[in-house]
Amino acid sequence: MGPMARGTTGGSRVGRGARRPELRLPPLVPWAGDGLEPDGDYDGLEFADADLREQDAAGARFMDCALRGCAIDGTKLRHARVLDTALTAPRGVGTDLSEATLRDVELTEPRLGGTQLHGAVLERVVVRGGKIDYLNLRMARLRDVVFESCVLVEPDFGSARLERVEFVDCALKGADFTGATLKDVDLRGAAPLEIARGLDRLSGAVIGTGQLLDLAPALAAALGIRVE
Repeated sequence: MGPMARGTTGGSRVGRGARRPELRLPPLVPWAGDGLEPDGDYDGLEFADADLREQDAAGARFMDCALRGCAIDGTKLRHARVLDTALTAPRGVGTDLSEATLRDVELTEPRLGGTQLHGAVLERVVVRGGKIDYLNLRMARLRDVVFESCVLVEPDFGSARLERVEFVDCALKGADFTGATLKDVDLRGAAPLEIARGLDRLSGAVIGTGQLLDLAPALAAALGIRVE
């Protein structure tokens, strides 16, 4: 792999489009540790098919790393910083990334359930492919985030702040936007677009005409309009 370049690019699908990370990881050293440690410092490492289940890495920093095919069931990463890092095919249930920082991160083909990102900060993050069930992003801050060709089942954006967030060829099922604040959020690429709660918080988002028709009954109900 070539040297790292930290530039970003962006589209213009709605307002100012989301800027995406462009990762150029340096030559990586295979991780040879016995386990993760709280407040650990991991720089320029490759974690290949590592079993990281139930390990405690709260407050740890991952910089210029690649995690490929790792098991992260119940892994504790609260307050962790994941920077300029690629995560490929992670799998696990109940991973705790609450109040973590993810910046310039590519997450590819995840198979995750109940991932906790409560209060986290996500900036220049791409989630590409895979499926995430019950993603908890309550009170999180998302800026320049793209969900692409993935399936999100009952994601919770409650009281989160979303700015320049795009859903591209992405299934969004049973989403909760209660109390969320949206700015330049592009939902046109979400199919299906299913919003269980928080329809009244969609100011700042753009949707397609067909999506509007699909959401019309729920929007009418949320506004107290009777349709007969």
